[in-house]
Amino acid sequence: MAAPVIAAPSLAIGGAAAAYRAAMGGAEALAQGAGFGEALTRAAQRAIDVGQGADAASARALTGEGSVTDVVLAVSRAEIALQTATAVRDRVISAYQDVMRMPI
Repeated sequence: MAAPVIAAPSLAIGGAAAAYRAAMGGAEALAQGAGFGEALTRAAQRAIDVGQGADAASARALTGEGSVTDVVLAVSRAEIALQTATAVRDRVISAYQDVMRMPI
């Protein structure tokens, strides 16, 4: 019983790192000279892909083809991607409001 408990945190940390990299993939595109809009589009698409992966893992587990661990990791990745997308949205809205309040 001790082996799964020891292995689970390392899997969760790896899953969180993978979700963060997936959600922040737009930063790489921006660094490579792509436009800001394209970077946001790529980041949003990756977040959507992570969510669809969680749905697929859940469906596999329901049919008996997948494991509970895979479902938990996929859902955790999707949750982190959603939190990242929400944080980016909030920052963009805040920046827009700050610009609109600037005196001309």
